[in-house]
Amino acid sequence: MAATSSTTNPVPDAPTILPRSAHSLSRNQIDENTLKVLYRLHRHGYLAYLVGGSVRDLLLGRTPKDFDVGTDATPQQVKKLFRNCFLVGRRFRLAHVRFGRDQVIEVATFRRHPHPDELPEDPAEHKFFVQNQFGTPREDAFRRDFTINALFYNIADFSIIDHVGGLKDLENRQLRVIGDPQIRFAEDPVRMLRALEFSARLGFSLDAEVLEGMTKQAPQLAGAAPARVREKLMQFFRLGVAADVLQRAQSLDLLQPMMGGYQAGETTFKLLEELNLYFKKNGTVDESMILAALFIDHFWRKCPVHASLPINEVLQSAGHLLTPYCTHFHLAHGLRHQARELLVGCYRFARGQGQRGQKRFLHNSATPRSLEMFRLWIQASDGDPALVETWQKMLHTRHESSDQPASQPSRRTHRRPRRRRKKPVQA
Repeated sequence: MAATSSTTNPVPDAPTILPRSAHSLSRNQIDENTLKVLYRLHRHGYLAYLVGGSVRDLLLGRTPKDFDVGTDATPQQVKKLFRNCFLVGRRFRLAHVRFGRDQVIEVATFRRHPHPDELPEDPAEHKFFVQNQFGTPREDAFRRDFTINALFYNIADFSIIDHVGGLKDLENRQLRVIGDPQIRFAEDPVRMLRALEFSARLGFSLDAEVLEGMTKQAPQLAGAAPARVREKLMQFFRLGVAADVLQRAQSLDLLQPMMGGYQAGETTFKLLEELNLYFKKNGTVDESMILAALFIDHFWRKCPVHASLPINEVLQSAGHLLTPYCTHFHLAHGLRHQARELLVGCYRFARGQGQRGQKRFLHNSATPRSLEMFRLWIQASDGDPALVETWQKMLHTRHESSDQPASQPSRRTHRRPRRRRKKPVQA
C-alpha cells in the first residue's frame, strides 16, 4: 500500500471506450437477473449500464458481491417497466428490482452535481436537492468517489466506458480519488475508510494526494455518524481485511477519531489477524469477540494476572474499560456484557487451575467461547499453548460427565392407603 504519484494519470477530457474485442468482461460473468434488467431497459430505449464495483471486480478477475445498474430512466420510469420494482429512499430515490426473496438489483438514475445558482435557499432542502439532480453518464461518473469505481459496461454494444481514467489505474493497481481528495474527504470522511478498505482488499497502492488528503482531513472522522463507522468496521471483518485496515488507520492517525479516542495495544493487530481467520473458518462474524479483542491488551494492564484480583473487581474493571467505546457507538448492553464475560474468562484461564468457583465457571455456557478467545490471544502473543490444552481437557471432561445419564430415583415399595370419603348424613 505504498504511495504513488498522481501526476502520471490525468483525468481525460473525453471518455475512453473499449470495444468488446479489447477487454475481458463477458456477459457470461454477469448475473442472469441483472442481464434481464439491463436488456429490458435497453429494449425500451433507455441507457443501461453495469456500473460501479461490479465492473471493477470483473475486469480484475474477481467475483462481484452484487451487481448495480445505472440508467437515464427516472425511478418512476423504471418502476413502470418492472412489476417487481419498489422505490426506496426518501432523499435519494432508487429503484430496487426484486427477484425471489433474496436478490435485489439496484437501479440508479444517473445524477450530477448541481450548479451553485441552482441550490435552494432553504438549507433543509439542500441535501435532498443535491442528491436528486439527474444528469448524464459522464456527470454521474464524476460524482463517484474513486476512479476504479466509475467504470461503465454498456449492454448495447458490450463496451467499457471510462470517463475518469479508471482503466489506467486498474492497470497500475493504484487508488485515486475523483477530484480533490481533501474536498471529497471533507464531504464524506468515511471515504477515507473506503480508501483503506479497497487498498487492503485489492492490494492497490494509495495515491500520494490521497495520503495527503487523509493526513489533513483525519480529524473529520470524529464527526462521522457512529453507526456508519461501526458498520464499516464490521464490513472490514466480513471481508477479512480488518487487521490491515486498522493498522494502516493507526499509522495515518485515523484510528482515534474513527473509534472515539481508541488506541490499539501491542498485540491488537496480530490478534485481529487470528480473529479474521477464525471468522472465515466459522463463516460468521461475532461482534462481542471483536470488542474483546480490541480491548484485551488494555484489560491485561488494568488486571494483571499476578495480582490475583477478586473476580468481582475484575468484572468491574472490564465493564469500566468497555463503557466509553460502547457509549460512543451506542452498543447494546447485552453486547457489552458478552465482551466483558470473554475478558473475565480469559483472566480466569490465565490464572490457572484451583480457583474459587472453578467448577461453576467450567459449567458456564459462555466458557467455551472464552476459551476460544484465550486461544487466539495465546497465538497472537506467543504464549504457552499448553495452558490452553489443559483447560480444553478439563472442559472435555466436564462435557463427558454432564452427558452421563442421571441415576434413577428409587421406587416406592408401598403406597399410601387411599382415603375414603365419608358419606353425607341423611337428614
